[in-house]
Amino acid sequence: MEKTLPKMLQAIALAHPNTPAQYSKNKDGKFEKITYSEYFDTALNFGAGLLSLGIQRGDHIGLISDNRKEWQQADMGLLAIGAIDVPRGCDATIHDLQYILTTAECHTVIAENPRQIEKILGIKENLPLVDRIICFDPIPEGIDSKGVELLTFADIIQKGTEYRIENPATIEDELSKGQDTDLATLIFTSGTTGEPKGVMLTHGNFIAQLPDLMPRIYLDPGDIIICVLPIWHAFQRACEYVALSQAGSLAYSKPVGSVLLADLAAINPQIMPAVPRVYEALYDGIMRAMRKTGGIVLNMFKFFLAVSKLQCRISRTLFRKKARFSNDYIVLKWILLFIPWILLSPLKALGSALVFKKVRAKLGTSFRAGVSGGGAFPPVIDEFFWACGVKVVEGYGLTETSPVVAVRPIDDPIFGTVGKPLNPMEVRIVSDEDGSVLPAGKKGIVQVRGPIVMQGYYKRPDLTAKVIDKDGWFDTGDIGMLTLDGEIVLRGRMKDTIVLRGGENVEPLPIEMKLTESRYVSQVIVVGQDMRVLGALIIPSKDDLVIYARENYIPYESYSDLLTRPEIIKMFENEIATLVNSKTGFKSFERVSCFTLLEKPFEVGVELSAKQEIMRYKVSELYAKQISAMFKEE
Repeated sequence: MEKTLPKMLQAIALAHPNTPAQYSKNKDGKFEKITYSEYFDTALNFGAGLLSLGIQRGDHIGLISDNRKEWQQADMGLLAIGAIDVPRGCDATIHDLQYILTTAECHTVIAENPRQIEKILGIKENLPLVDRIICFDPIPEGIDSKGVELLTFADIIQKGTEYRIENPATIEDELSKGQDTDLATLIFTSGTTGEPKGVMLTHGNFIAQLPDLMPRIYLDPGDIIICVLPIWHAFQRACEYVALSQAGSLAYSKPVGSVLLADLAAINPQIMPAVPRVYEALYDGIMRAMRKTGGIVLNMFKFFLAVSKLQCRISRTLFRKKARFSNDYIVLKWILLFIPWILLSPLKALGSALVFKKVRAKLGTSFRAGVSGGGAFPPVIDEFFWACGVKVVEGYGLTETSPVVAVRPIDDPIFGTVGKPLNPMEVRIVSDEDGSVLPAGKKGIVQVRGPIVMQGYYKRPDLTAKVIDKDGWFDTGDIGMLTLDGEIVLRGRMKDTIVLRGGENVEPLPIEMKLTESRYVSQVIVVGQDMRVLGALIIPSKDDLVIYARENYIPYESYSDLLTRPEIIKMFENEIATLVNSKTGFKSFERVSCFTLLEKPFEVGVELSAKQEIMRYKVSELYAKQISAMFKEE
């Protein structure tokens, strides 16, 4: 494996010059491709253009853009000359931009469009170091630059083309100087717990994970990964490097239902990395369509789904495709379950041909697998896609681990786990009480050591020392356990733990995932720190709730009025009681005793991070009155 990311791209471009590297839409909405040879040449031109401006090895360059072909082209160009990217998405707040660009001491910033230029220039007085902005899109005339040099991506490409003619082999020489220990990026975390921290990752951090990722998430040259996530997040970035390392192709789309489904049909990808919310949206859309169809079609769907789920559960037990924590008495289980498995298999095959084939068709005819990361994958969604014959493998990692610690292999997934740690990594579970290493099946804090662990937090050695000990073990803050076979099973975040008044520790994530199994629950966050019992803020599924009201003849004047109707409150009480109880595996103190229905969905940048993770501290602040009122009634 090559030592730097641009060297990896160079090797792939030499080996597969005519293989499509990127697909993006033109003005007519049609996908157009560029080859690896064209991609690499554009990257070199961009890097040479930066050299012509005086940018040097080690300079920090802001990169404020969502995912698009120019992002990778520009990034590989700046990395080729030894510069370091400081990425963020277009949804970045003014506060975040000011904090990140100031902390990272960026003189040059690459912006996606004029709107991002306006945001940066709007706080220019607080960004004294920023003296140049490069825009991917054309820049309208008349912008007050406030003394900042404004250039376009096309300008830099032109400068770079001329520079390479006048200075032959200079950019190639710079590329060859790169080492795996060179810093590649400063990724400021999305701040689910407060102020963002700058994670320092080297080329070697990213590359170390690729040898073991390639056989788990495999592609042939020209196979397509459809890209719907923010590229500034390490998860999407790593997925794109997995594709590039195997001469795969990147197709750029958006995580919007109508856009994504149309693009899946048009581009016919093999792999789709996405956060759990994307797969939940697909699941919700399929279930909603089935309920709307109704009649014999709905009944047939329910029957075959139940049969397929049962057959898959038995199959996972017999073939050891689920988490094991103790002796599973496999011989006895074969004796007991072999006949039911045989009897159910033809029915499952029939359901696959009659019903689930249509579900799979929505993802294209070449779809190999989805990759879920950036948050916990709800078991109900996991089991649904498994039953439909759609492979979705769950991965686990953090920005601080470049980011992949583990992922289920496409061809050998173990249900209920995130797979075994990548080969270069060591993973252990330690007690949160005394730090002792725990055996398989015991829950504790997940710690990681190896070549993918970050170099530290930028300018914050104090924070680095809190999470990386003297022996190199990184404390993830995640709660989990190891199976007998070495897979990782996650159980929540240590910082999310709710401590009730009685001293009970509660992990909210399993409760939240269980509650979202209800067709009437779109989003939920469990609260209750220092309270006697647990409560929940619930965002109902509006369409399903309106249908429920109509079918049950519940009168209401507006949607907000509907949320206060006693019949609706009672229905949610029943849903919660049915899903979270001792029979479903929850302790008495884990039951949700009160709740509030919220009208407005959680939004990215408000209650959700850019990865669509709940920022619990923000929710506690924004809904302090509702939370207080909810518990006063208890």
